[in-house]
Amino acid sequence: MSKAQELYRHAKERIPGGTQLLSKRPEQFAPDKWPSYFTKAVGCEVWDVDGNHYYDMTLSGIGACLLGYADPDVTRAVVERIENGSMSTLNPPEEVELADKLCEIHPWAENVRFARTGGEICAVAVRIARATTGRDKVVICGYHGWTDWYIAANLGADSALDGQLLPGLKPAGVPRALGGSALTFNYGDREALEKIIAEHGDSIACLIMEPIRGGEPEPDFLKFVCEKVRGVGGLVIFDEITIGWRWCFGGSHLALGVNPDMAVFAKALGNGHPIAAVIGTRAAMYGAEDSFISSTYWTESVGPVAALATIKKMEETRVWEHANKVGAAMIDKWNELAKKHGLPAHAGGRPCLAHLTFEEYPLELKTLYTVLMLERGYLGGIGFYPSLAHTEKIMEGYYEAVDSVFCEIARVLSVGTREAILEAIGSPVCQAGFKRLLK
Repeated sequence: MSKAQELYRHAKERIPGGTQLLSKRPEQFAPDKWPSYFTKAVGCEVWDVDGNHYYDMTLSGIGACLLGYADPDVTRAVVERIENGSMSTLNPPEEVELADKLCEIHPWAENVRFARTGGEICAVAVRIARATTGRDKVVICGYHGWTDWYIAANLGADSALDGQLLPGLKPAGVPRALGGSALTFNYGDREALEKIIAEHGDSIACLIMEPIRGGEPEPDFLKFVCEKVRGVGGLVIFDEITIGWRWCFGGSHLALGVNPDMAVFAKALGNGHPIAAVIGTRAAMYGAEDSFISSTYWTESVGPVAALATIKKMEETRVWEHANKVGAAMIDKWNELAKKHGLPAHAGGRPCLAHLTFEEYPLELKTLYTVLMLERGYLGGIGFYPSLAHTEKIMEGYYEAVDSVFCEIARVLSVGTREAILEAIGSPVCQAGFKRLLK
């Protein structure tokens, strides 16, 4: 057993769930094979605790490192701040500079509050909306974290969030009294939203949704959503945590031409350093003056400093253009090679959030693909978040590996049985969604 596997086996005894983030569980990739822990990460290269080197062709720190790992310009700014002290009884002036910068990029916004994680900032935004409107109910379209206000959607029917990206989220530990406070509908379903509005309009505090994630939204869908929610006195919150900065500079809503009342950011905003922000109109955010929203480590300096350096570097490099170009090429290559080898697979999604789908034996082939990529020195999965560090040379090497792996998968599939795939994997199949980790 490798050092990584030993460490993860111990972690499951000591840390409930094994890791702090569901998306980083080895069970989501290739159980007993995924390297689990890193000692160094630079650009898109990663070294694990066993000394193995990989190119990261998966999620780039779960979408956090759009500039690549340990970007030198961001690191330089952070180290300078740390050497001068990152925490004090006084407040960091950089948070004011960052607030001004975010409002400059999004001219419709007038107020800003900060936190350090995506789940936190979604909770902050919903709290503000409830305080501003004096209402309780939240309409949900998309994935917005782990906190009670969101998981409460599954109190009445624990499948309510299954269409919102991550199935299997159980509401254990969420107060039963929150039942009925979170109402869900699927992206593009106008009829479902109209039904919610008709039944709960006078008690809706806000709607929170990802403005775009996969394909293009229907014409005027976002305008329709805003009109319906605002028409009954609710606020509209756009969750830009995943798509923000990747598709265009700032929030995706800028390119879509629809302004919300509030928008939340995290992930790529700090390029690997914790920082999150909610921006909004003064009319939407005045409730923050009355509600107690406060935390010591929201006042440290590293987050704002990292964000300022990251925004500067993103703007200078136009990284979103690079990410979309690389992602589009990846989608084309996946499809080209799948056709070449006769695989039941296709690639798609927004180029900056590209993904591969196996139409037969989806979990088994996903696992086999990952295992075979590891053997060739790549952290490879069915999702790919391009970063500035994914250069043409690195991508060419990866395409050669994909060609080889697809050839091997085709050979295994020629046998035509699930047992042949499992034998080729040589370990358990990956999980889908949330599942408890059993010893």
